[in-house]
Amino acid sequence: MTQATNDPIRVLLVDDQDLFREGVRVIVDAQEGMEVVGGAADGVEAVRLVDELAPDVVLMDIRMPEMDGVEATRQIFLPDRAARREKPVRVVVLTTFNLDDRAASAIRYGASGFLLKGTTPLMLRDAIRTVHAGNAVLAPTDLTTLLDAQFRDATPTPPAYLSLTDKEREVFAEVAKGLSNTEIANQIFLSESTVKTHVGAILRKLDLRDRVQIVVFAHEHGLV
Repeated sequence: MTQATNDPIRVLLVDDQDLFREGVRVIVDAQEGMEVVGGAADGVEAVRLVDELAPDVVLMDIRMPEMDGVEATRQIFLPDRAARREKPVRVVVLTTFNLDDRAASAIRYGASGFLLKGTTPLMLRDAIRTVHAGNAVLAPTDLTTLLDAQFRDATPTPPAYLSLTDKEREVFAEVAKGLSNTEIANQIFLSESTVKTHVGAILRKLDLRDRVQIVVFAHEHGLV
């Protein structure tokens, strides 16, 4: 089932501090085209509510009792759980520390990036829209810094990568740098729609969820 373009983005808030969670709720509900569909105080409850409420975007605190945001993210994106969903879910990690190594772990497990808890309402709104569209919410340089620390030793390139065409590998390399479709189109002289088609083929052949995971894949296998 695909989401209608005029449907609001459904947001789940996960944080063990009630006051912070309610403050974010007020901000998100005030945005056009967004609605908060639920809140959780720990990772266990978050995983359950993702299954029950089918949110589009989860704002996930990284440090919580019972189950932290890293483990909750891992469980949300377990293959068997993800396969049961009718539409994808995106996770944005909330942290108090810039370039948090726990945030990097969450990104490896499937999160689309992270935000500092002190971010502005405007940045929060833009981040929700960005991840809902399948993009990352941190600068390519920051993402590279995080992933370089996570993947000090590259693992062998899987056979699936070898199935990419030469043009798909060229697009893959640009996505791995954090470039948008528009930037890639200008860089390698293709139309934006052609780039989008190539990105879709890459995701399908490598069995990846979104372009953020292309960046993770590239770092994991030493392809950047």
